[in-house]
Amino acid sequence: MTGYRRALGPRPVRPPGPPGAWRGQRRVVPLSELAATWPGAEMRGEDVGVIDCTHDSRQVRPGWLFCAMPGAQADGHVYAAAAVRAGARALLVQRFLDLDVPQLRVPNVRWAIGPVAAALHGRPADGLSIAAVTGTNGKTTTSYLLHAAFVAAGWQAGQLGTVETRIGRHRWASALTTLEAPDLQRFFARMRAEQVRAAAMEVSSHALDQHRVGGVTFDVGIFTNLAAEHLDYHGTMEQYYYTKSLLFAPDRCRQALICVDDEWGVRLAAQAPVPVLTFGHGEGAQARITEVRCDRRGTRIRLDCADGAVELSAPVLGACNTTNLAAAYLAARAMRVPARSAVAGIANCAPIPGRSEQVAAGQPFLVVVDYAHTPGALADQLATCRELLGPGGRVHLVVGCRGGRDRYKRPETGWAALSADTAILTSDSPGDEDPQAIVEQMLAGCLDRRGCRIVVELDRAAAIGLAVGTARPGDVVLVVGRGHETTQHVAGRDIPFDDREHARAALAARGWVGDGPQVAAGRSPQRAGAHPRVRAKAGRLGLGVTACDLTHGMAEQARIGFTDPADEVSAHPVPRL
Repeated sequence: MTGYRRALGPRPVRPPGPPGAWRGQRRVVPLSELAATWPGAEMRGEDVGVIDCTHDSRQVRPGWLFCAMPGAQADGHVYAAAAVRAGARALLVQRFLDLDVPQLRVPNVRWAIGPVAAALHGRPADGLSIAAVTGTNGKTTTSYLLHAAFVAAGWQAGQLGTVETRIGRHRWASALTTLEAPDLQRFFARMRAEQVRAAAMEVSSHALDQHRVGGVTFDVGIFTNLAAEHLDYHGTMEQYYYTKSLLFAPDRCRQALICVDDEWGVRLAAQAPVPVLTFGHGEGAQARITEVRCDRRGTRIRLDCADGAVELSAPVLGACNTTNLAAAYLAARAMRVPARSAVAGIANCAPIPGRSEQVAAGQPFLVVVDYAHTPGALADQLATCRELLGPGGRVHLVVGCRGGRDRYKRPETGWAALSADTAILTSDSPGDEDPQAIVEQMLAGCLDRRGCRIVVELDRAAAIGLAVGTARPGDVVLVVGRGHETTQHVAGRDIPFDDREHARAALAARGWVGDGPQVAAGRSPQRAGAHPRVRAKAGRLGLGVTACDLTHGMAEQARIGFTDPADEVSAHPVPRL
């Protein structure tokens, strides 16, 4: 036990409550000290001390500061009275409220909440070495590889991102790619108490626009790439780019690592007002990827950089991950990880949940689950699958589009899906939208079929079963869009659904269990009950219909009402509940 740990006392026990909450030593911070963090802040009432803060009235504990933050759906000021009843000792507000409790007024709670939360916890991020990863694709993979490099160096390490938050051996599932500022600072405080030396963190464009990382200066900022996404939120690619570029301001990061394989990276490298190291495949990159080798075991690259010619490998599939390997290595070295440790950590990184994750049960074909949810990421994954095919192999794709966002991407996703041999269009997480309407928009991009067989099956479990049921030795089954996610949002409900578990069930139905084939007579893939909103309306499509019976892993097809026997588009009706 180190002297620091002895002074800290026994390891704190995590109680129920907000993310990262713990019962370690608490700072009691006067409201006046918090007021000093934001110019123009005005106090009303007694200068009381607070011990933590939150923007969620349901998380309030006695002695906390409640931050009444206006949101897209509701105004936090409405919940201030409930927060006071729950024990809030003071309020952070944009307008003084008729409540008998000390209040700190600022011009904008959203802008102030990060610096206030950081000050309340004693600016814990200042005592950590933190790398922030932003970009459309590759954030999660890069952060996992970088975290593995920290661990290989023998460091106590942290990680925050889309899949989970990790502090040493402790893990929490993530609800957001980047946490709201109070939760983020609480985790940083716990990292400091747990003697974390370095952390890798994903920073989304929403987080930058909403000031969630206010009060944090990162040691390294990493830019992976930029492609059309979240334009329903940002409006234009220019605004999306501008928001991403906010990470690279001098008060946000000390050094930038920028991939210059796309025009946005080249532009950012020229405009960033902090020291920049560029990387990528092109001759203009300062750290250049000169060799790439990919197979079913993973990806290997040669990176020519300040350390010389460095050979890197990682158990991640596909050339789309080459820049992620380079980014993780360069960030690790910038954060003073020894070169050997960085190489070893990246090479031995554990499988990344839902990122080119293989589902293996001894079957003679690959089943891969990935989070790809943009047309470009889907195209990259399909290109990877082509490289992994056996002789005469085919690619069977299961893909959908998420409801309530980025409608413009749907035809482009349909077009990208045509690179598969079989594209099964299905439901993703439709939310409050009609899944059938989403698929119809995807089909608008499928007019040029180019030999791809298109199938419509809105029951996602059945779609996965169909893809697995038709795969043959040497084939690749690719299930994309949801990756690590374990729930499906349908018509206001969160329904348990894990692509990996349904893929395993479909493999088991074919007799593939564990490390090799086993007889599973009489078994068929288990279909999760579909929500009524997910029922197919094949007649509306005006398409041919194929009914599939996957019992014993057989794909027995029966033509129903085809207007054109040569039509390659088919729709599978979902059983009625």
